[in-house]
Amino acid sequence: MDADRDRPACGAGLADAGAVLRSLAHRLSRGGRADGAGRCLAPLAAPDSVAHRGRAGRVRLHRRQAYPRDPAAGGAAVVRLGGYEITVPRAVVVAFAVVVVGALLYGGATSVAAFGAFNPSWEGSSDLRAQADEAGAETAIATNTTAYEAHGNDTVAVVLAPSESYNETEIERIQAFLDRGGTLLVADRSGTASELLAALGAEARVDGALLRDERNYYRDPALPVANNVSNHTLTGGVDALTLNYGTAVEPGESTVLVSSSEFGYLDRDRNDQLDDDETLGSYPVATTEPAGEGRVVVVGDASAFINAMAERDGNRAFATNLFEDAGTVLIDTTHSGDLPPLIAALLAVRASPALQGGLVGVALVLVFGWQQGIYSRETNVTADGRPDPEALADAAAEKYPSLDRSRLGRLMKGIKSISSGRDDDE
Repeated sequence: MDADRDRPACGAGLADAGAVLRSLAHRLSRGGRADGAGRCLAPLAAPDSVAHRGRAGRVRLHRRQAYPRDPAAGGAAVVRLGGYEITVPRAVVVAFAVVVVGALLYGGATSVAAFGAFNPSWEGSSDLRAQADEAGAETAIATNTTAYEAHGNDTVAVVLAPSESYNETEIERIQAFLDRGGTLLVADRSGTASELLAALGAEARVDGALLRDERNYYRDPALPVANNVSNHTLTGGVDALTLNYGTAVEPGESTVLVSSSEFGYLDRDRNDQLDDDETLGSYPVATTEPAGEGRVVVVGDASAFINAMAERDGNRAFATNLFEDAGTVLIDTTHSGDLPPLIAALLAVRASPALQGGLVGVALVLVFGWQQGIYSRETNVTADGRPDPEALADAAAEKYPSLDRSRLGRLMKGIKSISSGRDDDE
């Protein structure tokens, strides 16, 4: 009879502890993935759990719900990903975050600058790096002319449409590069390119006036197809060069590689027609000449190397010939626009041992902190992954100081017994 009178008290005790268990289970699984203790307490705390007597007087629990839900998230549906459980709302947030981060990374690693080496649009030159790869050359990016100091006769340096003049120190570095046997490609239609060529002692200059051809052109007379090709190693397989609002090259004593047809003319007033003071003729558009132990190649249009023009067979073949014997293609961005922020940061880290060491230190701190977080989440379980009654009791006592510690201890031991019973049943 005494035992019968004790049963309602025991049931009441378990019922009174329900709120404690629910709160404790929520607290232990707050990190999004329940640890061993949280997984044990969650079924006890859930209001849709049913308790009944099993063998040996143990309490066995069964869930009535067929679809898994997270009590700590207000009953939200749970999605299982590998060994992890995540609520559907949280999965949506994570997916959105992945999309946003991906967009930011793409934006940070690409450029919109015309002729930019990391601009994948029609006016960029990102395909030039792919052409270097096809030729078997490595690609290097120069953000400072000091990069020339590490290169010589196995390197082709590419200068596309420089927007600023090179100073005396920069000219000396490029000249030393040529003296070591390097090849320099200068492609532009502006006076800035002529300034660089003059400073290097080269013969060729760019004219600057728009070259048009009313007979031989691609889509528009301002995109002339220069089909007078000389016999040279750089023109093997090149039947023509197609320019895109380019200009002629004044060759001086340099060797002419490619010229326009005899129907070309320089439209100096840009009125899109041949005037009396403008002359039809074949105008050079690409030249080469020795410089030191190396050579300088000049093309009257940087657009001949942009992505939209790389589809022209002659343009691609010309670039391939230029790169095929090179071990490295050095793309000079020092005077042709800003790099994407992520690329600039990556290049800065590569060039600075101090930054590399700092990043390694930050990574170690993050890894250590992550491991500490894992250890802290595992403090409520024993070595075999089962709940630690004493740790559970300590956590509950801290949350609810008014609870009787001895009664709480007995309750936690009962939880451990339930967990052991489940393992036996399995």
